[in-house]
Amino acid sequence: MSSAEQPNATKTNTDDDGMSWWYRWLCKIAGVIGGISCAIAGVWNCVTVNPLNIAAGVWMILNACVLFLCEVPFCCQFIEFANAVAARADKLKPWQKAFFYCGMALFPIFLSISITTLFGNAIAFATGVLYGLASLGKKGDGVSYARLQHQKQGDEEKLTGTVEGEGQ
Repeated sequence: MSSAEQPNATKTNTDDDGMSWWYRWLCKIAGVIGGISCAIAGVWNCVTVNPLNIAAGVWMILNACVLFLCEVPFCCQFIEFANAVAARADKLKPWQKAFFYCGMALFPIFLSISITTLFGNAIAFATGVLYGLASLGKKGDGVSYARLQHQKQGDEEKLTGTVEGEGQ
């Protein structure tokens, strides 16, 4: 493999997940907005006497930090390992990110269910849902689906014709 072909091989490996550029940006923007909402709601949740609310608020603030580290590492330039975390997060498959983000968003809700935790984690959970939808892949075209259905119908007719032919 020549040195000119090597960058192209790494480029196709990163674009392997089937996400278009605008959907990738939509997921990143949702992650940033989810991080902001988690941080604001987490700080608001910590202003209480109930220890479970404080624990949920601290977890929400940690969720915000993780979302910022994974989605927009340039916002965390003061953290030395931010680029390494972002590089590792970019290597994850969309379903892995979906599982991780949805799990992170659900944990504070289990700790303390309130309006603040629900609305604070809703956008972070939606980011996980967007990555989950990306893992399903692109929508198929109508022509190949119709061709598949026609072939399936033909196979069923052959099968029923054989069964009826044996009975006679």
